[in-house]
Amino acid sequence: MTTTSPAPLQPRHVSLVNILGSVVQGLPELGVTLKGVAALVTTKPEKKKSIGLLLEKHAASQPDHIAIRYQNITWSYQQLNEAANRIAHLLISQGIGAGDSVGVMLENRPESLISVMAIVKLGAIAGMINTSQRGEVLEHSINLIQPKALLIGEEMLNNLATVEHALPRALKAQLYYVKDTGQRDCPAHYQDLHAACAPQPDSNPGTTAAVQMHQPCYYIFTSGTTGMPKASVMTHYRWFKSMAGMGLASMKLRKDDVLYVSLPLYHNNALTVSMAAVLGAGACIAISRKFSVSKFWDEIRDHGATAFCYIGELCRYLLNTPASDNDRQHKIRVMIGNGLRPDIWMEFKQRFGIKHINEFYGASECNLVFTNALNLDKTAGICPLSYNIVAYDIENDEPLRNKKGFMVPVKKGGTGLLITEVNDKQPFDGYTDEDASQKKLFRNVFKKGDCWFNTGDLVLNQGFKHVAFADRLGDTFRWKGENVATTEVESILMEFDDIEHAVVYGVEIPHTDGRAGMAAITLKPGASPDWGALARHLREKLPAYAIPLFLRLREQEEVTGTFKYRKVELKNEAYHLDKVSEPVLVLVGKQAAYEALTAEVEAAINAGEISL
Repeated sequence: MTTTSPAPLQPRHVSLVNILGSVVQGLPELGVTLKGVAALVTTKPEKKKSIGLLLEKHAASQPDHIAIRYQNITWSYQQLNEAANRIAHLLISQGIGAGDSVGVMLENRPESLISVMAIVKLGAIAGMINTSQRGEVLEHSINLIQPKALLIGEEMLNNLATVEHALPRALKAQLYYVKDTGQRDCPAHYQDLHAACAPQPDSNPGTTAAVQMHQPCYYIFTSGTTGMPKASVMTHYRWFKSMAGMGLASMKLRKDDVLYVSLPLYHNNALTVSMAAVLGAGACIAISRKFSVSKFWDEIRDHGATAFCYIGELCRYLLNTPASDNDRQHKIRVMIGNGLRPDIWMEFKQRFGIKHINEFYGASECNLVFTNALNLDKTAGICPLSYNIVAYDIENDEPLRNKKGFMVPVKKGGTGLLITEVNDKQPFDGYTDEDASQKKLFRNVFKKGDCWFNTGDLVLNQGFKHVAFADRLGDTFRWKGENVATTEVESILMEFDDIEHAVVYGVEIPHTDGRAGMAAITLKPGASPDWGALARHLREKLPAYAIPLFLRLREQEEVTGTFKYRKVELKNEAYHLDKVSEPVLVLVGKQAAYEALTAEVEAAINAGEISL
């Protein structure tokens, strides 16, 4: 039996001295912090309060204040609100209202946020479709949220074309084209959203005032261990708690701040954490079309940004660039995100002169959040709500239980599975799939009848209610900022004629964050695969981040006594030729076929000379 143990490069423990020092330093911004705490305390699920109502408040009180910056374009709060109103009135005219779902599939641009604001003003739900999806995965996602309309960016027409044949007839009549560059005309079977909205009024719809905080506002897609994406439910209530707890109390965002976002708007890091912080302060969001290492700091300077959101991989990419004299020539005072590893935390902070790294821990479906409100180093922060960290048996992939059948908490300095209590103050909104929701819950954890949410993550107990992320458990791993569900990748691999069995898992690569995909495969007798054809098959069926970078060829797979694949050894041995006696293949380059991994190539990968 292998139980949880501390990960390498452990963050230090949190001490009372650190906390007191941080509190003293934070006194000048105490007013913003108290505003956030007050908003957090007064946020109640039954209140008639919503994202749309907050936007309307800013449009009335500061109509000319810039709400969105994008390239050389700006939108004031009044312009943003009026544009959202026109779309809202159009959707109302099509019979769409509270509780209905509307799919949104656009790349990062103002129209994406405007569409979302319009949808939530109705009490409807914005289904934020991952822009990398196509084919079976996209069809599955659309079926999950059952939208009454789809708002499709010009840049996404090819993706949707892969599933149009499978759409219900009623939905085919509600496809809206959202112009981008204008290089592709509106397809004949689409409606042009801009043209359809032109005759609509720009006044606030009467529906907004009736929306209650407990109502869903978004569906955010997340990959889990079931294989296909799941649609987690985000409510106005949880969005407002993020606004109050992270945007105001923790980040201390002010009206004159500009928060730069280069992460996809279909992710909660952008749509909830960042947008909630901006709307809570009446500040400005600066949208980048996509993350670019070479343009990142230039765009921040161009927009006059004072904050940005991140994931750990983004920070490592930036740190890997050559040092420059203008590394500190920016106005950034705070950055917010998750996944910044302790091995690069201080180097990043010092090189780029960041005063506050507001690391947080959370997930789309999780019912609480940790946030580094006290601005300590190498921590995901503090959470005042009910959670616990319990010992975990990695070998058998389950929490340890004592003789009475209850779970065992770990002590300060220990690493274990993070679980969060589910109660009236911390509801679990779950997924659109009730079975998937129930699988994320533990019962009878510390006493009969209690209920706890399984985050699926190992964290370090740093003391004083602080934690640091250690690792992800089970059949999901994270690569390139995306969750990869192993069972989905396994099924796509086994669609290839020459493959009999496939076991997919994530492996660590030096100088990278997350885990790269690797598959142990068993070929059918007599098979002689075309490795280029396999690579093409995977590219057609999977997003780029989900394609396994390594293949391990095995005569047969090892299973446990309960017929589960033994992944612990596979993960530990990874692609390292000194540990693996079987052939290992690697995929280098976007158009390449799988090739035999040599000692020279492995050394180059480990040294960061080959980027995968």
